[in-house]
Amino acid sequence: MTLGDALAAASARLAEAGIESARLEAELLLARACDDCARALLYAELDRELNEEQEAAFEANVARRVRREPLAYVLGEWGFRRLTLRTDRRALIPRPETEIVVERALEHIRDRTAPEVLDVGTGTGAIALAIADEHEGARVTAIDVSPDALALARENLELTGINGRVRLLEQDLTSGLGEARFDLVVSNPPYVEPDELETLQPEVRDWEPHIALVARGATEAVARAATEALRPGGWLVLESAAGAAERVRDALDELGYEGVTITPDLAGRDRVVEGRWTG
Repeated sequence: MTLGDALAAASARLAEAGIESARLEAELLLARACDDCARALLYAELDRELNEEQEAAFEANVARRVRREPLAYVLGEWGFRRLTLRTDRRALIPRPETEIVVERALEHIRDRTAPEVLDVGTGTGAIALAIADEHEGARVTAIDVSPDALALARENLELTGINGRVRLLEQDLTSGLGEARFDLVVSNPPYVEPDELETLQPEVRDWEPHIALVARGATEAVARAATEALRPGGWLVLESAAGAAERVRDALDELGYEGVTITPDLAGRDRVVEGRWTG
């Protein structure tokens, strides 16, 4: 089978499975299966024959995607800001809107030499690692209740080489945050309402961990716990569901945060809510 034949057949199968960006995803899957052909060069080599090993790997990748397993899980990695992170079913896939969370978080610690940061519900470690990567003095504590997610975050810590300034802990907010005080608390908490779960795309509903998806009051719990974890003048930065930012802002106002603002994501949807804790 040639590269051109493989691309055409896979694109058709992915489109039939309901995947909108079928051609693009077929290219990415083929580039992954064929180690020595970058996606940018595929169209210069359409007549090239795949060997048996490459053809089998490509077929396996396409079959996984046809079952609506997320592309990031099939590829095994995903880009997030300046990093490439390992991804699998142990944690949510890092998303573009969460990059805005990191951007806002960095804004609040930009002028601090060695800020102490707490990332609540770290998952892949995306937020914690991106902050440590982009602020050379930041010291980040990243917590999660899932040992599987923490294992993945630890793999990403080793993969990215950001060592010494990121600490990973298995911890639940209900047990408190101890005596440590932070200049910044940041979180992408679960915010899908239980009755919304069935409306999600199968890639999310059937594959990503529900513990990291379904709300159960997580946003409010993080905001409340942060009042005890933040130093006076510290900031809380939260990602919220599209359409829920005003409710989250009201919750922060009620808890006593000051200067509460909302920042839209790249699609213009209100997404990031942040406030300053004065103690």
